[in-house]
Amino acid sequence: MHILLINPNATVSMTEQAARSALQVVLPTTRLAVATGQGAPQSIEGFTDEAMSVPGMLAQIRSAEAQGAQATVIVCFDDPGLDAAREVAAGPVIGICQAGIQAAMILAKRFSIITTLPRSVPAIEELVQRYGAHRHCRKVRCINLPVLELEADMGNAYDLLLSEICRARDEDGAEAVVLGCAGMSELAPALFEATGVVVIDGVIVGVKIAEALLGAGLRTSKINAYDFPRQKIESGRRGGPVTNDVQTAREVGN
Repeated sequence: MHILLINPNATVSMTEQAARSALQVVLPTTRLAVATGQGAPQSIEGFTDEAMSVPGMLAQIRSAEAQGAQATVIVCFDDPGLDAAREVAAGPVIGICQAGIQAAMILAKRFSIITTLPRSVPAIEELVQRYGAHRHCRKVRCINLPVLELEADMGNAYDLLLSEICRARDEDGAEAVVLGCAGMSELAPALFEATGVVVIDGVIVGVKIAEALLGAGLRTSKINAYDFPRQKIESGRRGGPVTNDVQTAREVGN
């Protein structure tokens, strides 16, 4: 199996951390390629950062598949450009938010998510709704720490997460917690050991889902919604109509 692990932001150290977590669990036969966002923000903290990261990521996914990648894991908890990535890719594309949420729904009846900044909470709440988990997710919490500061002081990040996990358990009735940032990945085992709460890291779960789908011989459906993007061909006249595909262009005589 050949899996692409892509970090949509431009911080190489975050890519390396996600890769270290993934390498702990991949099968010996799995080849893991890693990529860091090009022309992207240093971190993704909001809708603008997310939008800016997507074009480069899509180009990298296309390139990786041309070089043999069979599946892709997007290691950002906002799942930026996930639908678009599934259009351009032939193989399965996994977002770590969706992976973490679906794992939580299997492993526990009630769970909470802990992310970085307050501004990330509404976006993740929308993803919870989208993935059909709103009846199971008790709360989206945050530790009020910017993404890049997670790596700057991992000890502080651990203490903040430890405290918030305990609150999620005691106040939310959460039976599991999903870590809401790829930069938290390496802290998951220690947090589970310290709290006894099931702590889910979407990076690890995402990679294992990718392996499972490839092992089952499954690919992204190309019927309707996730079909490859249609070619658009402009007419020869300046300001003329834009056709939807090659066949339509022929039909109108271009």
